[in-house]
Amino acid sequence: MAIDLLNHKLDRAFDHIDAGGRGVVEREDLLGLGARILVGFGESPTSVTGASLVDSFDRIWSTLSETLDRDGYFGIARPDFLSGMTAAFVTGDLYEPVFKPATVAVAELCDGDADGEIQPGEFRTMLSAFGVAYDDVDEAFDRLDRAGRGTLTVDALVLAAADYYRSDDPNAAGNWLFGPL
Repeated sequence: MAIDLLNHKLDRAFDHIDAGGRGVVEREDLLGLGARILVGFGESPTSVTGASLVDSFDRIWSTLSETLDRDGYFGIARPDFLSGMTAAFVTGDLYEPVFKPATVAVAELCDGDADGEIQPGEFRTMLSAFGVAYDDVDEAFDRLDRAGRGTLTVDALVLAAADYYRSDDPNAAGNWLFGPL
């Protein structure tokens, strides 16, 4: 059950990157996801915030390629993506130094006014970049907003990402990061 849940979530992560549905992801696909996020928030990739996001996504790709013992310029098919993500970021020790900075960069980008709070509209913009169905966004937000405050903190979004990518608990709040599984 736990492995099935993690694989299902990583399958979905693959689909977020493979926006064209080709069945293979490349560095440009992951950077394309970053570009969609930046465009959604009207952020330049050369700004401090934009560069942080681009650099962190590029570091994820490099780490994933190295974990799979691949040249970073070639595509990665779904089964290899799942095994590489698991080895590097789920069971491996690279989540904190490599993957978490990307989640922080995205969460901070969502917090447009830098008040530490993410509004529903900002959350919607982020999930749109990931290709989440419009109807799933409100439910995802409500599930993550456990306090019912109508906002998410940047820290809560970062923790939800850790749950999503690493937790095998079927009741983890972060499982709702991208809508219902």
